Amino acid sequence: MKKTAFLFPGQGSQSVGMGLDLYQEYDIVRELFDMVEEISKINISKLCFKGPIEKLTETINLQPAITVVNLACFTAIQKENITPDISAGHSLGEYSALYSSGVVSREDTFRLVFTRGELMHRDSIQHKGAMNAIIGLPVDIVSGFVADIQKEGIVAVANHNTEKQIVITGEPDAVKKVSSLAVSMGAKAVPLKVSGAWHSELIKNAQEEFGRFINEISFDTPKSPMVFNVTGDFIEEIDEIKTIMTQQLCSPVKWYDSMCKLMQEKVEIFVEIGPGTVLTGLLKKILPKDYPCKTYRVYNMNSLEHFFKETT
Repeated sequence: MKKTAFLFPGQGSQSVGMGLDLYQEYDIVRELFDMVEEISKINISKLCFKGPIEKLTETINLQPAITVVNLACFTAIQKENITPDISAGHSLGEYSALYSSGVVSREDTFRLVFTRGELMHRDSIQHKGAMNAIIGLPVDIVSGFVADIQKEGIVAVANHNTEKQIVITGEPDAVKKVSSLAVSMGAKAVPLKVSGAWHSELIKNAQEEFGRFINEISFDTPKSPMVFNVTGDFIEEIDEIKTIMTQQLCSPVKWYDSMCKLMQEKVEIFVEIGPGTVLTGLLKKILPKDYPCKTYRVYNMNSLEHFFKETT
């Protein structure tokens, strides 16, 4: 069988109606929604299926919502006895990848993302923030602009998504100034619809408190490899995984590096497991035309039937 990587999306992939078909089809998916609603005390199924999108997008609601849909998609694939050789997740999606790789249980996955969402929501209310996507410049140039403006306000690189798609995060004025510098160099700056400045010092209090919470959760050594956002590499030691997952709240998401690691591992089947096609779109921009695995394929849940055909 071809080497397969499962990729789990995070915030930004949501849409009203996500997960409804799986909820209607599988008893085990309904059990997942019941579990996350019991843990969060939020009517996640109503938000996912009926919205409104503004309420769904609030991070305190969105983190358990995206995660339960990710796990619903993963469960549907598991029923076909298809498992990943490697897992990775984008920011919030890393928690789904932790479950996929056998590090945490379903219940603890939901506990982690709900607590993470609560703490991030709290800090976003206390510290107004913004995030912009900078398109058209490499990370070293954007990082240089960030370093210049950090003297005037809090701003940081949040995501390195593709070679020339970088997301910046921080105080609105500082984000605006970095964006202006990037635009002056020919880049595009696109404001993101987010409720806080994720992966910045503005949620440092959330990170510190989350670190105490994560130490109460039982982690196991990965049963299959997982590539982590903070390092763009594999980690196996349990205490190091907990440290990395805590740091992830304020550290850059090295998605480009993570996908390069999958290419080094000669992955041939890439499957986005969850709502939307954000990660599929990013990957198609990352994979070079001369990628040596000539028979590689990129799928998402909408291509599940084709995926089964190609991997069995």
